[in-house]
Amino acid sequence: MTLAGRRWGTCSPVSTTLAHTGIRPTTVTRRAEIFGDAVAVVQADLASELQLADIAARIATSSRQLQRVYAEIGGTTFRQHRAGLRLDRASALLREGLSVSDASARVGYRHPAHFSAAFRERYGVVPSLYRTAA
Repeated sequence: MTLAGRRWGTCSPVSTTLAHTGIRPTTVTRRAEIFGDAVAVVQADLASELQLADIAARIATSSRQLQRVYAEIGGTTFRQHRAGLRLDRASALLREGLSVSDASARVGYRHPAHFSAAFRERYGVVPSLYRTAA
């Protein structure tokens, strides 16, 4: 099952590096496909509380394999990746004029204060100021 895996291909810097470490090219390709599939699932359902095991089950792999793929192909963890996608989407919603509480709820934050802290950490400014500057 490949939703977005083709986009990642085998010519990314990470997969090229992996290929030079003795990992078979077919393994690198498969891991890139798994990563692309996971990214597509997370992007499609940002507001939910999907966990690594949920994503793994949806794309027919193990949690451990998906964890390994996030580290090797994505260079991150599942939680960091999901948080980054949520904050990126929230910043777009704020630029569109949504309130901070609406934007935070749409991307899965239950508490606007937690969202504000994470947003400030990533963008260096609180969401309300970001929204007015946009």
